[in-house]
Amino acid sequence: MSRTRSTSRTALLAALGLITATGATATVLGTATAGAAAPGCKVDYQITNQWNTGFGANVTVTNTGDPVASWTVEWSYAGNQQVTQGWNATITQSGAAVTAKNVSYNGTLATGGSTSFGFNGSYTGTNAVPATFTLNGVVCNGATPTTPPTTPPTTPPTTPPTTPPTTPPAGTKADNPYAGAKVYVNPEWAAKAAAEPGGTKVSSQPTGVWLDRIAAINGSATSMGLRAHLDKALEQKGSGELVVQLVVYNLPGRDCAALASNGELGPTEIGRYKTEYIDPIAAILADSKYAGLRIVTTVEIDSLPNLVTNVSGRPTATANCDVMKANGNYITGVGYALKKLGSIGNVYNYIDAGHHGWLGWDDNFGPSAELFKQAAVAEGSTVDNVHGFIVNTANYSALKEDHFTINDSVNGTSVRQSKWVDWNRYTDELSYAQAMRAKLVSIGFNSNLGMLIDTSRNGWGGTARPTGPGALTSVDTYVNGGRYDRRIHLGNWCNQAGAGLGERPQAAPAAGIDAYVWMKPPGESDGASKEIPNNEGKGFDRMCDPTYTGNARNGNSMSGSLPDAPISGQWFSAQFQELLKNAHPAL
Repeated sequence: MSRTRSTSRTALLAALGLITATGATATVLGTATAGAAAPGCKVDYQITNQWNTGFGANVTVTNTGDPVASWTVEWSYAGNQQVTQGWNATITQSGAAVTAKNVSYNGTLATGGSTSFGFNGSYTGTNAVPATFTLNGVVCNGATPTTPPTTPPTTPPTTPPTTPPTTPPAGTKADNPYAGAKVYVNPEWAAKAAAEPGGTKVSSQPTGVWLDRIAAINGSATSMGLRAHLDKALEQKGSGELVVQLVVYNLPGRDCAALASNGELGPTEIGRYKTEYIDPIAAILADSKYAGLRIVTTVEIDSLPNLVTNVSGRPTATANCDVMKANGNYITGVGYALKKLGSIGNVYNYIDAGHHGWLGWDDNFGPSAELFKQAAVAEGSTVDNVHGFIVNTANYSALKEDHFTINDSVNGTSVRQSKWVDWNRYTDELSYAQAMRAKLVSIGFNSNLGMLIDTSRNGWGGTARPTGPGALTSVDTYVNGGRYDRRIHLGNWCNQAGAGLGERPQAAPAAGIDAYVWMKPPGESDGASKEIPNNEGKGFDRMCDPTYTGNARNGNSMSGSLPDAPISGQWFSAQFQELLKNAHPAL
């Protein structure tokens, strides 16, 4: 529909008194048939923000009729608007028709009572405000059913619509914690980034706070502890909502297949993990002082996928992963963390789910989902303690490959047979995250499960970024010439040369995705390129050595890592500069 036609339609309705409109706000009043006994209602629909292909909206529904115990609000769009993420209501869409149903805490509406919900959506062309809404199947009107108006009102309401709340009532959790909220900017990372040439372009971006050892909980004279971060978050919060992102990362026998991120606890020290690590974190997070913060915990990255891919029977097996599978302490530890942290009303747990270049193959994908379910119900936990999953944490997989799909073929050869794809089902993180979400819901996780994608280092921009598909000479030239991800092999993970900052952190960017996040702070090393003694338990992994010729996990390829890197978590200026240079979208 053209913009002119849409505008004219809205103007006509306003002239008739059926809506009052200012900018992108409309209050639908309507009329009722004289003598009708239908319930009454009023709907205020407000477009709160709008950008090139997306928008946010808040809807307030007021019941002017008899009390209701549950409600369903429906409307239809005149254009191609699509709801992508909602909160304070369960929202579905079929074609142009949208249905919003109450959630558990806001179903009751007394006479004169109101409730609000919100959502993000996408559109192209025009974004006209819907003209008609219904409440429980009845067209909304601005009066009670006993005295319906016989003529349309000719003046706007004397009281402007109130701004609907973006959070559920106290004691309940938002469907998407990132919706309508700012995200905590770690001042320690921000200072390091700002000190770099060009770093002020990104130093105000939110990043994750890594609790990767027991000492990180209390901090030191030179580093902030958990309470210090939460106190600073309260300062940043102001009167709105704010998300704090924590990485819970200290399992016994941590990262059994990658020495660079080994931890301080031995394989059997599950008791210390519970009492010296998880319990103190939970005690701090449960402090009522921090109840107004939305605390996102990303739980034990890289742990559970190792129990699927790096154990006996696989060419990628390691003895350490066999030990952790046998003793069960990854499952035990994750289950304990989920139960302990999930019991806190303002904590949102997201389990790490690897990335498409790790779990995207048929023999990894399903078994990994089943293992996630096993961990989610271990130690007395339940799936209700899992708000979602995070993918691509501290990794480099491209968000979206635009120049090839697994359905393509070259000279009769499927793209899945290319050396790069190697029979994987997925070519990028967005498609993998959405598919993994669907799989997890199908095996018993909650239907409102949300996904996070770490985009801190998967931009792959700069002058080498392809602008179209590769040559049709062979399936390999086609894929290699068009792929954004320029790693030598999908299995490479340490300080990758040529990488760039990815999409900036943002809420609800795509269906099923709660947010794009920078969980791995850009500029912090993945691991040392040579052995460096340290007191953090972090070993030397040859995958961080730029001279290494590889192993079964990366197809015996070169590591593709940058030289002269410090141990994991320490500042790596050369990497940060490369990420700035190759950012996409460009800075």
